[in-house]
Amino acid sequence: MTTLPSLQWCQATFDGLAGTELYAILTARVDVFVVEQDCPYPELDGLDQTARHLWALDGSGRVAAYARVTAPGTRFSEPSIGRVLTALDYRGLGLGRELMERAMKLSGEIYSGAPLRISAQQHLEPFYASLGFNFVRGPYPEDGIPHIEMIRPDR
Repeated sequence: MTTLPSLQWCQATFDGLAGTELYAILTARVDVFVVEQDCPYPELDGLDQTARHLWALDGSGRVAAYARVTAPGTRFSEPSIGRVLTALDYRGLGLGRELMERAMKLSGEIYSGAPLRISAQQHLEPFYASLGFNFVRGPYPEDGIPHIEMIRPDR
């Protein structure tokens, strides 16, 4: 089994992000969600300003993993984790699981362990189910990709 390289974990509100951090995060999101997935869509959706951002930086300052936690009443009535990504060079190492575990913990700290609702790419259902999320509805198209809604009960 390959071990994860040394990464620096960071989190911030939108107002707490330095310009270089925001640029690195948006670069990673566009690289994965727009370029790699060949999905032209409005990546800037107005939810970043009220979200808590969580990311891991590699030794060169590049974003290796990223997720954002949105407040209840923004995307869903429950808190949500979205824009979950692992950079191409870091896939297959377990970093996605570590990212989600950290994001779930962060959400629990901010929102007192409230249930989490996500909109997940349909092919990732087994991954999210292994983290305690349950299927709610779908599939439905989101930006041209089949998605499902899942919820993780309060823990």
